Amino acid sequence: MPPPFALVRLRESGDAFAHACRIAPNCGAGTLVYVGRFDLAEFAVVLEPGEPLRTARRAFYAGMVALTDALRAYAPPNKTVAIDWPDAIRIDGGLVGGGRMGWPSSVREDEPPAWLVFGAMIRTVAMTDPGPGAHPLASALDEEGFGEAGAVQMTESFARHLMRAFDSWQVDGFDGVARDYLSRVVRERRTILRIDDCGDLLARHITTERTERRELAKALATPSWLDPKLGGPRL
Repeated sequence: MPPPFALVRLRESGDAFAHACRIAPNCGAGTLVYVGRFDLAEFAVVLEPGEPLRTARRAFYAGMVALTDALRAYAPPNKTVAIDWPDAIRIDGGLVGGGRMGWPSSVREDEPPAWLVFGAMIRTVAMTDPGPGAHPLASALDEEGFGEAGAVQMTESFARHLMRAFDSWQVDGFDGVARDYLSRVVRERRTILRIDDCGDLLARHITTERTERRELAKALATPSWLDPKLGGPRL
């Protein structure tokens, strides 16, 4: 791991996101929880923002930029790594996983949270029926030609790119992070996207001049890509 990160490794049955949220009150920023699995890259990092929750949630976008950059670093040529707002990641249209975020349940919107946790899960190996067309909307890194890019490589790559994303935020402000994120979002034609100061997505339709607001806090309440029964990305 890069120097700012302190690694906590769990056994295969562990839950990186839940564990990071449990230990966050007593662990400092940069604590990175990792689960040693061969079929999933599963990790979560503790953050300590210095701003109110309503704006601090924008750190989720930095996490998603880092996650997609980590995948792009190992992607074969001409593979498209894209985001379904706000949290799902697809490779050439196939769902491979996504990101999620947690914070203290008692914190108010106008208070700085003591911690945030950004968690991620990426399917590295397809473990289900390999028959053609069995799960046409899902995929895994091995099916997309990512070679030896497994959980360890994804975790290390994510950590490096997360540092880069936050450095960019500190130097150039959040706008640069927002541009990087929005450049990867699957969007409707003739629609202009913008992220406001609270992290909400504003979608303006050129033909009607109508602007639609999508609330980040509400969207993060239930990860769109996660199947609770499977304990992993949806099929």
